[in-house]
Amino acid sequence: MACFEKACVIAQVYLQELEKTSHSRSIKGSNVTFSDFELPYFLEAALQSAYVSHLKKGNIVKGMRDLREVLRTVETKATQSFKMTAAKQLAEVLLHSLSEDCYWSPLSDPLPEFMNKEDNSYVSTLLRRRPQLYTGDNLYCPQDNIEEALLLLLISESMANRDAVISRAPDQKDDRAVSLQDASAVYDLLSITLGRRGQYVMLSECLERAMKFAFGEFHLWYQLALSMVACGKSAYAVSVLRECAKLRPADPMVPLLAAKVCIGPLHWLEEGERFAKMVIDLGEDAGEFLAKGYLALGLTYSLQATDATLKCSQDKLHKKALQTLERAHQLAPEDHQIILYISLQLALVRQISDAIEHLQEALKLCKDDMNSLHLLALLFSAQKHYQHALDVINMALAEYPESFSLLFTKVKLERVHKGPEEALVTCRHMLHMWQMVYNFSQHSGSEKESSVTEVPMIKKHNGMHLSLPDAHDTDSGSQRASSIAASRLEQAMSEVTMQNTALRQGPMQLWTTLEQIWLQAAELFMEQRHLKEAGFCIQEAASLFPTSHTVLYMRGRLAEMKGSLEEAKQLYDEALTVNPAGVEIMHSLGPILSRLGRRSLAQKVLRDAVQIQNTNHQAWNSLGEVLQAQGKNEAAVECFLTALDLESSSPVVPFTVIPREL
Repeated sequence: MACFEKACVIAQVYLQELEKTSHSRSIKGSNVTFSDFELPYFLEAALQSAYVSHLKKGNIVKGMRDLREVLRTVETKATQSFKMTAAKQLAEVLLHSLSEDCYWSPLSDPLPEFMNKEDNSYVSTLLRRRPQLYTGDNLYCPQDNIEEALLLLLISESMANRDAVISRAPDQKDDRAVSLQDASAVYDLLSITLGRRGQYVMLSECLERAMKFAFGEFHLWYQLALSMVACGKSAYAVSVLRECAKLRPADPMVPLLAAKVCIGPLHWLEEGERFAKMVIDLGEDAGEFLAKGYLALGLTYSLQATDATLKCSQDKLHKKALQTLERAHQLAPEDHQIILYISLQLALVRQISDAIEHLQEALKLCKDDMNSLHLLALLFSAQKHYQHALDVINMALAEYPESFSLLFTKVKLERVHKGPEEALVTCRHMLHMWQMVYNFSQHSGSEKESSVTEVPMIKKHNGMHLSLPDAHDTDSGSQRASSIAASRLEQAMSEVTMQNTALRQGPMQLWTTLEQIWLQAAELFMEQRHLKEAGFCIQEAASLFPTSHTVLYMRGRLAEMKGSLEEAKQLYDEALTVNPAGVEIMHSLGPILSRLGRRSLAQKVLRDAVQIQNTNHQAWNSLGEVLQAQGKNEAAVECFLTALDLESSSPVVPFTVIPREL
């Protein structure tokens, strides 16, 4: 080993001296340049034999020390490609063989227990000449193994991009393959390193740079798509996945992932339907993913039914959704998620008993699934078994105490079953819970001591997303295209109007959740006729999103309770401008218009409401009252009967609050 270490030092000194000599000759006019010099086999072996032997024997300290010495040596043109390999190897050691607790920086000594296990080196005393090292003031020194690995890999990536062979000439085929292999290895390690820190935006930017030499290379394209999905660049991810599907048309995972993104964050239902059909068209070649393809297609039909405005279209799409989901169930009878969505689909068409029967089957397969327990509570509330629903919600909260979706449903159940006082206690608990989540997100966002701290934050964010699928559509938890557009519009307007936007940090979902907590508390105070307290709560929500249609709607309700009908009408109109499909807004605006003597317009607004959401019993009842005031008694009776029938199977929170996603 001592000979290997001497050989490494001598090789580095020799290469540095050779470059100096070559540089001086080039100045004097000689035609020989050092750039023509390639690293021969024995010199390369001399440079790497020491650290390779140490690492093979498990001597991590000596191996890392030698690797760091090699990388700190002043670079020569002959060692550029070798240093890229060495940097990649050191990154692999840091990620694979060294825990964060055992890390020591390049400028410090290893832990004593490591030093005691390995012999001291005598190379420094045996050799007079040492290779020249990089020196200087204020040099950056990594603080943990992730930081050092990331630094090494970014340097390697820069070298790989610089030396990449992008020519498609036939004689460059072998060089291009080697270049691509080296770059792919670096990007794979970058994916591991940045993934540990949750830095998916940075990872996607790195992988975008790789596209210049990734023509026809599925692996790098797919890595780019995954990184874009992870960092929220959903539209770009779908475009990249479309290219991946062209590269591997027989791989069902690619269109299935694209369908997942289209159904979830983007709400591109037609695109999602096309991708789902691509999986189904593979037939038996799709294997176990065929059932997931039918599940994705069923979910797109179900969401399209929610978006549809004509009842005939809704009924047709609901029927297609149920048939497609049942086909998925035939292919995968043990998949509890498929059974859950069959139950949800039955609930949406108000077949409550059948929905409960299927849901019990899903719960037998997965007893602690949050969405299944949530749906069971809603089904019980639709049957007016409020105590049973509360028991199920409390059981679910024992497993998922930080789910705001469950907590919002608990508030609604307590308001109906126990009164607004009990519900306000839960609202207070939700505010404390939100503060804890916010403090944790701020702590995780600023802390850089360990990569492990980033992992719980990702779980928190997902929990927040599941807990409030559509925070700005309180009358329907579904993600309608119109409600998504309204949320984006009011977010943009709020950012323009708010002076303290820069002070608001963290995911947007976090702040929309806080807004909904304040508005829920305001609604409970209004039910108790505590209008002053309700006004304070609305003011808190308005400080977050001044132009939110939910804030405008609640301000309108408060004005209505105070007897200011014209002000209430104006606020409802403003809310409806932001969210034209807001059924709850229309339901409140209709009676106001009727009281102001504009009954024809009131009838028009309420008919629009029941057309958008024909299961809203309150809108049907208000429409009946307006028709009765107009003397249209027969039509009013039909509306009242429809409202009565729907109310008998209406849950405290719309069934669409259960997220429909892959």
